[in-house]
Amino acid sequence: MRTRLLPLLIVLMAGVLLALGFPLAASLAASEQQRVVVDRLDDAARFAALAQFVSPTSPGTDERSTTLGGELASYHDVYDIRAGIFYRDNQSMAAAPEDWVVPYEGEGRRAFNESLLGRRSHDPPQVWPWQAHARLIIASPVVRDGDVVAVVVTDSPTGQLRMRILRGWLLIFAGESLAMLVAVGAAFRLTGWVLRPVRVLDSVTHDIATGRMNSRVAATGGPPELRRLALSFNEMADNVEEALEQQRAFVADASHQLRNPLAALLLRIELLAMELPEGNEEIASVRTEGKRLSQVLDDLLDLALAEHTAAELRLTDVGALTAERVASWRPVADDKGVVLTGECGAVTAWADPVALSSALDAVIDNALKFTPAGEEVTVTAKVQPGGESVAVVVADHGPGLTDEELGRVGDRFWRAGRHQNVKGSGLGLSITRVLLTAGGGGIAFAPNEPHGLRVTVTVPRNRPVARPGDRWTPEERWTPEGR
Repeated sequence: MRTRLLPLLIVLMAGVLLALGFPLAASLAASEQQRVVVDRLDDAARFAALAQFVSPTSPGTDERSTTLGGELASYHDVYDIRAGIFYRDNQSMAAAPEDWVVPYEGEGRRAFNESLLGRRSHDPPQVWPWQAHARLIIASPVVRDGDVVAVVVTDSPTGQLRMRILRGWLLIFAGESLAMLVAVGAAFRLTGWVLRPVRVLDSVTHDIATGRMNSRVAATGGPPELRRLALSFNEMADNVEEALEQQRAFVADASHQLRNPLAALLLRIELLAMELPEGNEEIASVRTEGKRLSQVLDDLLDLALAEHTAAELRLTDVGALTAERVASWRPVADDKGVVLTGECGAVTAWADPVALSSALDAVIDNALKFTPAGEEVTVTAKVQPGGESVAVVVADHGPGLTDEELGRVGDRFWRAGRHQNVKGSGLGLSITRVLLTAGGGGIAFAPNEPHGLRVTVTVPRNRPVARPGDRWTPEERWTPEGR
């Protein structure tokens, strides 16, 4: 969400800065040029005042004409600005350089003609920094006895003007760049402030989905709407946890309360079997169903206890533990005619040894159940790519599961329809998942080519960090700084 919101804010802020920057740059250019135009108009007015007293009958010969020519020559030498005073018939009264004449077309001719009408030329076209050959032409009338007798024309280079405009633009660009950096920083802070409660809510939702039912959202920071959402989420989580707790308590109590009557019933069945002929099929069927019901109650009680038991995490040699469980199950595999092999190197991880042993027992038992004689079950303990976890992979060559069945495997009481006659309650893998999740691990199921099932049990290699809702013992709670 941040990757979508942040670019939008940055684009909007960049648009605002550009919308302000372009008019500001144009205004600065116009201001700099207007300052030059005013200076040139003042200079032209001074030359026009001197030209009023030059006799039109003897230009260039009297003292005033000589003084005017000297002023124009000095002006040209100092400022490199061409200046001249021209009569209505385009003849020169005085000019610097002396061979300069009024342009016959273009901006110079237009300004000259306007001045002949008794008006100062209007503002010339705007000069921009990239116009290397642009000139600034200003004209002003010379009025004597109410009549325009001549026109003062100045033709200025624009190099300094363009440099001043360019420096001003660079300052504007630097200011806008700084403002953009500040705006980006503010956008980061703003999006972080807005999205932090969302990230916390997402993390807590994941924790609850993975079994950490005690996780809650700290309703601090962020907009009021998100704080109210956090409070509502916590209320919902409290209600869900309470309902699940009641369900777990009911399962545990019901399982415990049913065990004694069931044990008494099985005892009476055994006593009744002693009174009937040996090999009675009905008694054998009743005895089998009673034992199966007893196993289901035991598994239900184990599941309820697993959901309440704290994980006693410690640094464990997963390879040695896996090899031990493989050795324990090898006689069962030999009895079924299944080849059970283990490839267990020296790998360590943080795990509850008892919970991990129970999980491996359930997975290996499940693999041996469905693997026909003559096939192989392999158990491998290795470090996962990336080095963040250790995986124990149990791969069999049984019938495997369909894609639909892979999505449901591990659900409570679920068993594939074609395996209903296989002994079991359908709770073993559910208990395994609860035990592994409590310690930060997990279990995954995938096909094992060309046929069979591959079960991957993972436990973390790195020192675990306690989070809200983790059911760890107080001695094994860790912080990012250490124990």
